[in-house]
Amino acid sequence: MANPPLPGWRFVSFDQTEVETLPGKTHYWHCKPGMVKDTNLMFVRAQLSPGEAHKFHFHPQMEEILYVLSGTAEQWVEKEKRLLKPGDSLYLPAGMVHGTYNTGKQVFDFLAVLSPAKSEGPATVEISHQEPWNSLRA
Repeated sequence: MANPPLPGWRFVSFDQTEVETLPGKTHYWHCKPGMVKDTNLMFVRAQLSPGEAHKFHFHPQMEEILYVLSGTAEQWVEKEKRLLKPGDSLYLPAGMVHGTYNTGKQVFDFLAVLSPAKSEGPATVEISHQEPWNSLRA
């Protein structure tokens, strides 16, 4: 039997999110290609456990907005560091190196919006193993 067509719009309750569990982090997808017909947005609630991180990386063709719900994290943009706390947000243009490190004692809970969701090449390029990023936090 063929899959039903994707809706052009959709309500998503928390129990209907597409859950992606990775070591030390969980993503609750509310919108991305494959969930909604013809979307060019990605919207995710992400949670980083204490001591975990989304290490230095960049999105070659996607802009990103982060919005903090709870917890605190060390946020790097290129070589600048700030402490993010609830209510803070960050806009990142495409190609900008950044990393989010949960240095707090509770889960860091935040929302992320990325666009465009559809592009050529990789969505994310991990570079935390390269200089200067691998020694910047030392």
